[in-house]
Amino acid sequence: MIRVGILTVSDRSARGERLDASGPALEAVVLQQGWQVLFKAVLPDDLLAVRDLLADWADSDELDLILTTGGTGFAPRDVTPEATNAVIQRPAPGLPEAMRQASLRVTPHAMLSRAAAGIRGRTLIVNLPGSPQGAVENLNTILLVLPHAVQLLRSDPGAEASHRSSAAQ
Repeated sequence: MIRVGILTVSDRSARGERLDASGPALEAVVLQQGWQVLFKAVLPDDLLAVRDLLADWADSDELDLILTTGGTGFAPRDVTPEATNAVIQRPAPGLPEAMRQASLRVTPHAMLSRAAAGIRGRTLIVNLPGSPQGAVENLNTILLVLPHAVQLLRSDPGAEASHRSSAAQ
């Protein structure tokens, strides 16, 4: 069972001016996988608030995966990658690279994503776009590798057995 936290980063949603659609869309995908959503929050685009919540959630030792949605673009208040990079101890660049590559097949705007991903303790943090469609599409791109990532972070002895590619099996 993968334990997940979902953080929506949006000034307008935090002020109640716009309904958060991305967080619930991600939650639906997570629940379809049979995973648990233990923490959910909506914060404004505030570097310190996002940084502190990410650190608190990761340090709680209650989550395997934190998904953020929003704040990954070029707007001056888009600070989610900076907050993420401030708390991670080890980067996981392959995840955002794969998401950008897959998204480029859908829109050239994918190259404007500044999403980051990395590990703090035994928790993986992944930034996703702010739109519900973009967030779900990007999560679906990396969905198949997340259980293995969590196995590795948990030091699960069975993790090594799944290193073979599906083509070799």
